[in-house]
Amino acid sequence: MADIQAGTERRRVLIAEDEALIRLDLAEMLVEEGYDVVGEAGDGETAVRLAEELKPDLVILDIKMPIMDGLAAAERIAGGRIAPVVILTAFSQRDLVERARAAGAMAYLVKPFQKSDLVPAIEIALSRYSEIAALEAEVAGLTDRLEIRKTVERAKGALMTTYGMTEPQAFKWIQRTAMDHRMTMREVAERILAEGTGAEPAEAG
Repeated sequence: MADIQAGTERRRVLIAEDEALIRLDLAEMLVEEGYDVVGEAGDGETAVRLAEELKPDLVILDIKMPIMDGLAAAERIAGGRIAPVVILTAFSQRDLVERARAAGAMAYLVKPFQKSDLVPAIEIALSRYSEIAALEAEVAGLTDRLEIRKTVERAKGALMTTYGMTEPQAFKWIQRTAMDHRMTMREVAERILAEGTGAEPAEAG
């Protein structure tokens, strides 16, 4: 059993999947990996209601569900900034993946998936969601938010290429530098891009 939650609070997860057997398997995998399954739903409408009531750390939604499908539920949950969403799909078609992303999903998993696929998808979703929340705290306008996200994405890429950082480490370095120098993350990102990452990164662990 992988104790990924050592020293931290267990992440609270809501599952929405209309096939009971898959839902059971998924819940079992999550518990084995140290997550806390706080709610289960068999349709998208129930998933949205439970997400609003339970305020989980993460919601996993199957794409095809009755009453309200996973994409519509993802739009409501992600749009309401309730929690990051991971989409489950039996299909890996590009248009579905793009629609899932447009709906606000932070990551997706193609069924059948292994336990080894589940944790990375969850961690990516949590990491991306916290990045977006941190960036959005800096600005109010939607256009500015999109511009900042693009700038920070490019700066992260530059740090990853130059210093071999992981994506979360690069974001953490930008965030920490902004706090240390009383700058916005956008200003730090713009400086990184202007200087061609001539800045010396501190420990980003």
